[in-house]
Amino acid sequence: MNEAKRLGGWLFLGRTHGMIFSVISPAILLMIWEGVCRAGLIIPTLLPAPTAVFFRLVDVLPDPEFLHHLGQTMIRLLSGFAIALVTGVSLGLGASGRGSLVLEPIIRVLAPIPKIALYPAFVLIFGFEHTSKIALVVADAVFPILLATLHGARAVEPKLLWSAWAAGASRRMSIFTVILPSALPAILTGCRIALLIACVTVFLAEMISSTDGLGHLMIRSARSFRIIDMFVPLILISGIGLFLNAILLAARKRLLAGFDH
Repeated sequence: MNEAKRLGGWLFLGRTHGMIFSVISPAILLMIWEGVCRAGLIIPTLLPAPTAVFFRLVDVLPDPEFLHHLGQTMIRLLSGFAIALVTGVSLGLGASGRGSLVLEPIIRVLAPIPKIALYPAFVLIFGFEHTSKIALVVADAVFPILLATLHGARAVEPKLLWSAWAAGASRRMSIFTVILPSALPAILTGCRIALLIACVTVFLAEMISSTDGLGHLMIRSARSFRIIDMFVPLILISGIGLFLNAILLAARKRLLAGFDH
């Protein structure tokens, strides 16, 4: 009993330290940035202080036009990520057996291609609206999920599959009862990577060719030399990534706890 309490205490301390450092390290970076700006080491018109950017964000956030741009980015980001998630998991689980011998060489060829180079083709095919940007997000975010699903499914113990088949489960049924629960930790790790990639990709797509969205706002501000307004979308897309990552971590904890039970 004492050993269990001691182990629980160490685990709690480890989680607490992890939470503290996850807050302290960005805070230190912001303090250094603020200090450099306050000391006059960098011209404010080139690099505004984080407090100035934050107050500007508070000012523009209630603006309906700004909320429209934010909403457009979120639609593209979440739609692209959702399609990439469904596509990557479906292909990865469907090719978890011998199909991976065919699928994995194709992934090795396609994954290193910079997907942003495909954006002009997507614009010609899908137009300048949501679809081309969502397609670019899908093309970039699907590979981490697909690879994570393939490797997670490959790591499943064969004895678990044999036991399921011996109990009368079909091969299709065993995908959902054995392979998916076992591969879930790897899949969720791939989702975290894909989510960060999706944030970067949608922002780049809006910078290149868009009339709305956070990326468009940044380019528009840069062209008119409104430096603080240029940093607002950058800080906001970073905050969105952190917020969505926190949601995904909470979902991961709940899902894995549910499968453990």
